[in-house]
Amino acid sequence: MGDGQAVPWEYAPAPESRDIVKLKDRYGLFIGGREVQASDGGVFTSVNPATEQPLAEVARGTAEDMDRAVKAARNAFRRRWGDLPGKERAKYLFRIARILQERSREFAVLESMDSGKPIKESRDVDVPLAAGHFWYYAGWADKLDYAFPGRVARPLGVAGQIIPWNFPLLMLAWKIAPALAAGNTVVLKPASTTPLSALLFADVCRQADLPSGVVNIVPGPGEVGMSLVRHPDVDKVAFTGSTDIGRKIAAGVAGTDKALTLELGGKAANIVFDDAPLDQAIEGIVNGIYFNQGEVCCAGSRLLVQESIVDPLVDKLKDRLSTIRVGDPLDKNTDVGAINSRAQLEKITELVASGEAEGAEMYQPACDLPDRGYFFRPTLFTNVAQSHRIAREEIFGPVLSVLTFRTPEEAVEKANNTPYGLSAGVWTEKGSRILAMVKRMKAGVVWANTFNRFDPTSPFGGYKESGYGREGGRQGLIAYVRLEDR
Repeated sequence: MGDGQAVPWEYAPAPESRDIVKLKDRYGLFIGGREVQASDGGVFTSVNPATEQPLAEVARGTAEDMDRAVKAARNAFRRRWGDLPGKERAKYLFRIARILQERSREFAVLESMDSGKPIKESRDVDVPLAAGHFWYYAGWADKLDYAFPGRVARPLGVAGQIIPWNFPLLMLAWKIAPALAAGNTVVLKPASTTPLSALLFADVCRQADLPSGVVNIVPGPGEVGMSLVRHPDVDKVAFTGSTDIGRKIAAGVAGTDKALTLELGGKAANIVFDDAPLDQAIEGIVNGIYFNQGEVCCAGSRLLVQESIVDPLVDKLKDRLSTIRVGDPLDKNTDVGAINSRAQLEKITELVASGEAEGAEMYQPACDLPDRGYFFRPTLFTNVAQSHRIAREEIFGPVLSVLTFRTPEEAVEKANNTPYGLSAGVWTEKGSRILAMVKRMKAGVVWANTFNRFDPTSPFGGYKESGYGREGGRQGLIAYVRLEDR
């Protein structure tokens, strides 16, 4: 320090122990309250993206297995669950919420091992929010008579649910909790790269004494998910994932009377005005795009900055990126973990290369990546044009594109210049400006002076190619009930 040079801050390793997770060598399907093998005996391997090492073999479901699961769900709906009083259903949801809290460390470690996300995110965000959704919807289960004034809410029947790999446990909770609260039974297909937390949730269902067949879990490839979508005895389909797959699912239910909700891709604009508190905005920007490695449908991947402050903001942002720690997801110091799969890493790499080829200026902080695993440095692009692929396509990785604007009108025009409409952010000290921007922006959720904040009581969903329907809050119940006049 004598020569005026700063001493680099070094973090000692702080790994979370894996011992709390007792992985089995092989997991079966969860159908009718029991673990069963796939009809053809097929299996696939779940891999730790941070080490590229296998975690466990998992039964690979087939269309025949999906049919068995739907029949189990239908029997449970008719014989027990559909007519069970709301206060009794609530008891099961309360039990599930309590068990998730009691086993929170186990779920957090498993989620990080299976998906690659940092343990501090799975521990502090994913698992508490998942439990929170079951607590919240347990409270609604015996109040459906008051949820929709003048209407009577009836359960739909069997809900077929397909969830993505970026938030395996949280997306499970977003879908299963309101479905059960409303009196439906469930067949869930988790993503093939992250099936383990869903299969551990099956153990929670057993521990909570949930009646057999109320929740069924069938991992498998995409075509198995489509067999669930097209099954004639499914009354409701809920999907979170890419827009391309969402289109196929919408086509699969076309011409039927199935209810459908889709939560699809996004290319959110995070808008910073010249009166915004820059240091606070920097933290919101970082959380908006580098949280969960940028593998977030509502990630703030387009940063729109007012021209007068773009230089100081970018300088501050580069300084902040230099402090981000990339590495072992189970290390409590890690900020950015592993990309979920090799295929996703290749997609991110290809889109970043296109950004450079099209003339944008790339910045990546100096950091050592682990020798093994699917890792990618946090990336910042400046001098980005709206025509660039990195400004138009969903990258689903830790990549931020910076664009500029002069007036609020230009900011709105650029923010809305996308086929997506899932989320957005506005940073300014003027409350009137926030309200004016929100009114004109075509996004399902707009955060003001924050980003990526969620609560079970608040609805979430999009417009345009980001899908339709809402999850969370009272609005999340609408997708799972049939409303009749009193």
